[in-house]
Amino acid sequence: MKKNKLFKCPIRTSQFLFFDLGLFISIGTFPVMGQQKPNILFIAIDDLRPELGCYGAPQIKSPNIDKLASEGVVFKRAYCNVPVSGASRSSLLTGILPTKTRFVDYQAHAEDDVPNAKTLPQVFKEAGYTTLSNGKVFHYLHDTEDRSWSEKPWSPSVSYSAIFDSTHPQTVGKGLFYDASDVDEELYADSFTARKTISDLKRLKQDGKPFFLACGFVRPHLPFYAPKKYWDLYEHDSIKIATNRFRPENAPSQLSGGVEYSTYMFGKFDPKTEEFHKMMKHGYFACTSFADKLAGDVLKELETLGLAENTIVVIWGDHGWHLGEHEFWGKHNTMHNALQVPLIIKVPRVSAGKQTQALVETVDIFPTLCDLAKVKVPNSVMGKSFGKIIKNPKQDFRKAVYSRYIVADAIVSKDFNYSIYENGQEMLYNRKIDPEENKNVVADSKYKRVLKKMRLELKENQRQASNY
Repeated sequence: MKKNKLFKCPIRTSQFLFFDLGLFISIGTFPVMGQQKPNILFIAIDDLRPELGCYGAPQIKSPNIDKLASEGVVFKRAYCNVPVSGASRSSLLTGILPTKTRFVDYQAHAEDDVPNAKTLPQVFKEAGYTTLSNGKVFHYLHDTEDRSWSEKPWSPSVSYSAIFDSTHPQTVGKGLFYDASDVDEELYADSFTARKTISDLKRLKQDGKPFFLACGFVRPHLPFYAPKKYWDLYEHDSIKIATNRFRPENAPSQLSGGVEYSTYMFGKFDPKTEEFHKMMKHGYFACTSFADKLAGDVLKELETLGLAENTIVVIWGDHGWHLGEHEFWGKHNTMHNALQVPLIIKVPRVSAGKQTQALVETVDIFPTLCDLAKVKVPNSVMGKSFGKIIKNPKQDFRKAVYSRYIVADAIVSKDFNYSIYENGQEMLYNRKIDPEENKNVVADSKYKRVLKKMRLELKENQRQASNY
């Protein structure tokens, strides 16, 4: 591999080969070759784990995302590189992997951590696209704003934590963890984001230039505030809570869950009770359905305007989320529930209604969108384009994916999830026979060869991450 002098990052000279020789020759019906450039609609949904109908969760009401899934490719094994919002988004939008000192936590700023790296919207802007940001895209609204966006990034003035029910008054700090007010959904911050995005689509249609439009919804992030009608989609007493509300056997002492949920008021609920678990899951489900409805509004407008036939659509969750498993709520560790993300990509007239088990990671999205739009990938990007998977979802892609969070580095392969902590403690889960990750088998001698392989794979990924 060659080294780029500015970024000290390996240039994958074969990265673009499939693009030139195969992909667009095979899908010549997609209006890119010799015609107009494809638009990009990128929808980010905060704290959304793959708890959707199209991911085999029939209890979830997600008809709009499921419809998109029937028109595109569902990535069943997609993973974030950092299980926390700020760092995960900075990693995706620069295509650069995290390290112990870069993209560490929610406070990550791309402008500070990788000031010389081009961002995903920036390369599209430089390629002649109109680039717009609505809602939560970068974790911090103004991060890289001048070089990334054609216009100032937009965020609703309404608080994401606004409470509309007078029986749940806002206190100093954070309020109650849930709210199911019977009020107009148009009052909620994410609804403002959807309306702004729809308005922009109309404007972009009139303008006629190719666009990269990013739309970020905050729900189902805590607090679980959604209109009552979305809570009413679910029968509270029928909600099943996690069956593994215990610490994994032989878990390292440094394994912990997120504490963000505990910064909200619990009201009448005790966090260790079944009723609290039910209420948390009910709130998460309601907010997921709310986000699905808003995403559906945007997608419907895309079709109404006749833009869908030339627009690549991406729906992505920025990290996974524990829903009471092991008494964990949220992200903030390297277990599978915190790392796996939903990823659905629709390229018009290509692989509609397909699913793939190929392992992909967040940093791969940047070069993939560039390849699909015939935009040059910056040398700083560490991900690999999985455009060939969109063409043929049955192909393999990566042997393993890499992630890290503060004190732990992790590798996820087809059957195993391995982590090593800064104190030297390790976790290894055989997800083929233990998909809920209830027993750490790192000390089991029969996994000696697996352990050696995972350690070597992790070191290679750490080496690559350090090449910036």
